[in-house]
Amino acid sequence: MSIAVIYGGTRKNSNSEILTEHAIQGIKTEKIFLRDYNIEAIMDMRHTEQGFQDRQDDYNAIIDRILPHNILLFSTPIYWYSMSGTMKNFIDRWSQSLRDPKYPDFKEKMAAKKAFVLAVGGDDPAIKGLPLIQQFQYIFDFMKMNFDGYILGRGNKPGDILLDKEALFSAAQMNHILKG
Repeated sequence: MSIAVIYGGTRKNSNSEILTEHAIQGIKTEKIFLRDYNIEAIMDMRHTEQGFQDRQDDYNAIIDRILPHNILLFSTPIYWYSMSGTMKNFIDRWSQSLRDPKYPDFKEKMAAKKAFVLAVGGDDPAIKGLPLIQQFQYIFDFMKMNFDGYILGRGNKPGDILLDKEALFSAAQMNHILKG
């Protein structure tokens, strides 16, 4: 079992990062902080003669890091009832990887992975975070990935997640599953 954690938050020690750290405590993981990379927005060139072009950014380096792992954890703050823009840019670029000759079996490799989502928001995330979870469900369904669980935590100000005992308990449960 090999785990990569993809952090979509832009703030160090964010609530979503703290919650995720609880879920992976004591587990060897590869941590990828998207905020440390330049990921250009997708230029949709699916229907052009030349197809997608290399964006000259760090996106492929991230893909190269996640492909060897069989479990992916997506950690994101809930921004405007969805994932962070950084996380969305990263996932939008999967459209490019699906057609990239450097990754001829991208979808098959992704389909072999298990996925988990950890998200934290301040505006009733147990209800208003559900569209985010549904969005991830559709993404994982399209990629034929197994969606093995999620945690929605409550937090607004730095450190607020530590007051959400239910989310911390769920993170401890996820930790047992991941150690499994």
